[in-house]
Amino acid sequence: QFQLVESGGGLVQPGGSLRLSCEAPGSTLDYFAISWFRQAPGKEREGVSCISYYDGSTYYADSVKGRFTISRDSAKNTVYLQMNSLKPEDTAVYYCAADSRRGSHCSASFPFTPWVEYDYWGQGARVAVST
Repeated sequence: QFQLVESGGGLVQPGGSLRLSCEAPGSTLDYFAISWFRQAPGKEREGVSCISYYDGSTYYADSVKGRFTISRDSAKNTVYLQMNSLKPEDTAVYYCAADSRRGSHCSASFPFTPWVEYDYWGQGARVAVST
């Protein structure tokens, strides 16, 4: 069964950095575009970033452009989200996700693609940005 697992969350001060990882134990992330979403308390889940498989195209929400970087390492079967210059408003649970219908391509409407269209999710990694 295809399962996604996030790691790397934690507590960090404003201006700090964290790197999240998304893995698929026992499976491969190859041929899937992988997206990162986040959900802050009391808010709707929102798209953060996406990386396609074949050409590595990347997409970012405006709120994280220039601060977050998504990448993938096929040899390690891992997708990363490097988060720099973190702000308190980045506090959320971060999820990696895949959509079996879109396969290797990010949604053309990302980050506005409804999260309910994705059928594979990790359990989430909690990120807290606070003094």
